[in-house]
This record gives sequence, C-alpha cells and structure tokens, in this order.
Amino acid sequence: MNESHLQFLASPAWAEMLRTDLLPWLRSVGDLGDDLLEIGPGPGLTTDLLKDLAPRVTAVELDEDLARSLSMRLAGSNVAVINTDATSTGLDADRFSAAACFSMLHHVPTAETQDRVFAEVHRVLRPGGIFATVDALDVEQIRLGHVDDTFVPVDPETLGARLEAAGFSDPVIDVGSYQFRAHAVKR
Repeated sequence: MNESHLQFLASPAWAEMLRTDLLPWLRSVGDLGDDLLEIGPGPGLTTDLLKDLAPRVTAVELDEDLARSLSMRLAGSNVAVINTDATSTGLDADRFSAAACFSMLHHVPTAETQDRVFAEVHRVLRPGGIFATVDALDVEQIRLGHVDDTFVPVDPETLGARLEAAGFSDPVIDVGSYQFRAHAVKR
C-alpha cells in the first residue's frame, strides 16, 4: 500500500466515513454473532468499529508492521491480531459467526488469490455465518489513489458467482458510485 493511501486509512476523515456510512450498513446485513473475523484491518480503524459489535474479534493482517502496531494498540481488548496470510490462516474450520473485510480485496494481487481468500473465509465460518465486504470500484479517482500500489479491483458483476463458487449462498451485491457492498451466507 502506498504511503498516502495508508495515511488516509488512518485518518479521522476515514474514521468518520466508516462510522457514518459503513457501520449502519454492516448492522443491516444481519447478526454478526459472538466471534467475528476481520481480514486485512490495515491500521485498524475498521477494527475499532468491529470490536464494539462482537464479544470476540480476530483480525488477520498480512503486513507485519501493521499487525504489530494494531496488536499493541488493542492489547487488553477483545481483539486478537494475527499476522498471517488470509488465504491460509491456520484458524479452525467452522469457528467464526461472521467475517468481514473492508477496502482490502483490491490489494490482493490477483483474482485467483482473491478467490482463495473467499474460500478460506468460507472454511472458517460456521454454517449460517455471514461474510460482509465493501471494496472500491475500478474508477479513475480510486485508481489515482493507488499509484505505485497493488490495485486489482473486484468486478461486482462477477462477484456473486465467485462467492458461490467458494461455497457461499444468497450473495447480495449493491453497487454505488465508488464502491460496492456485498454479503453472503455459509449454508
């Protein structure tokens, strides 16, 4: 992730957008249950919201420095931070009541690797567990914010089929002007 993008994701402006835009939507997708998995928290502003929505949160972060910083910041809370790859977490199957990832899928380097993330999330969710994700669309304004950065946007037109191929049911995808929101269920 380039430095300016990382700074934005740690900014008060992003935190406010999450609080006023993401949080109401996330509450509307269903009960997140007692054990929530977050994939790719980055600096953790999304984690700050999630820790108030479930008794236990596990955040999986690939970047070692971000994982260490978030772990130190949230020490003593209901959040465990694990520095590992989201395609192969090593977490127990059927453990989590819900899983979420926000504005991170486009940082996964290939569509095939994104599909492996979907499969791993499906594996660790309990039957009936919800997977919720929000991510950027492939629009010029978003692309400009990812100069010298990995940017592999997920096509919302094919996302439902990709989630179903990973084992999810009932995908719902809402497309906005700069992002999509999606959720599906493990049956």
